[in-house]
Amino acid sequence: MADISAIFFILLIIGIAFPAMLTAWWLLFPAVISRAQTRVDKTPMQTFWMGLALVIAVTIPIVILLALPFGPAKFIGWILLAASLALSSIGSAGITAHLGKRLTDQSNISPLNGFIRSSVILEFAAFFPILGWFFIWPLILIMAFGATGFALLNWMPREKTQPAATPIPTQA
Repeated sequence: MADISAIFFILLIIGIAFPAMLTAWWLLFPAVISRAQTRVDKTPMQTFWMGLALVIAVTIPIVILLALPFGPAKFIGWILLAASLALSSIGSAGITAHLGKRLTDQSNISPLNGFIRSSVILEFAAFFPILGWFFIWPLILIMAFGATGFALLNWMPREKTQPAATPIPTQA
């Protein structure tokens, strides 16, 4: 019975801490989160592909380091895994900011209220059995890596320019 209670309270603490962490990122680093939000909003497919490339680039050294029978290598592998997941929370805050903006546009709530609600919505979507675990959470994680990469590299999407209007020749 104690094991079940421990697991329940660990999940409860994580469930409360995740929206709080995303809100802290959003309040502490508004420019970085805004860049991640812009990337998710304007170029979601490029964000996904950048995230997939980053996930592959980070996964290979982590798997190699964790497979080595050398204690310090395993420790570095776990540190690299924790650091990469911590950095991906910047992209998660960008995704949450995107959802929060859409939520505040559709209802009459403050931006902070919309952000917190959207972080809880994102968390509950990832906790949903089967669909959330195997489809929503991996897609959000890959998008978060991509948004983080673009935000930290300060790569903003190009603005679409309208072609110059050519004057219509008139006959006199």
